Amino acid sequence: MTERGEASDRPDPEADGSPRPGAEEPLARIDPNDVVPVKVDASDPAGLRSVTEIRKPSTLGGVVYLAVLAAALIGVVVAATGAWRTGVSWLALALLVAAGTRLALPDDDAGMLQVRRKFFDAVVLIGMGVVLLVLVATIPDQPS
Repeated sequence: MTERGEASDRPDPEADGSPRPGAEEPLARIDPNDVVPVKVDASDPAGLRSVTEIRKPSTLGGVVYLAVLAAALIGVVVAATGAWRTGVSWLALALLVAAGTRLALPDDDAGMLQVRRKFFDAVVLIGMGVVLLVLVATIPDQPS
């Protein structure tokens, strides 16, 4: 029977004991041995800082990351306001600066520039920067 009381030719999915499609699965019990213990010292202000508190970068890589982020934001704004070649060039140069800084700094000083291993980070950043510069150089002007 359907919700309207009409007979249905479809088999009832719950008739064989299997849950109906879309039914939520029961919550699994968390095994305490699977959770990594985290020790927080209540007397350490860095461990319990406020979420609204602004912290300055503690590494040179963090400072460069903020500069790269600012340059990328400038590039997006410039591209959105009309001069797309200039804006995309800003983005590309920001990525290339990030790659150069990532290669130059040791891992301990890379800060937010460090995502994976140094070689992988640099290859991805250089690749994206070069691709953007190639696009800027090769896309023809569109007639107005």
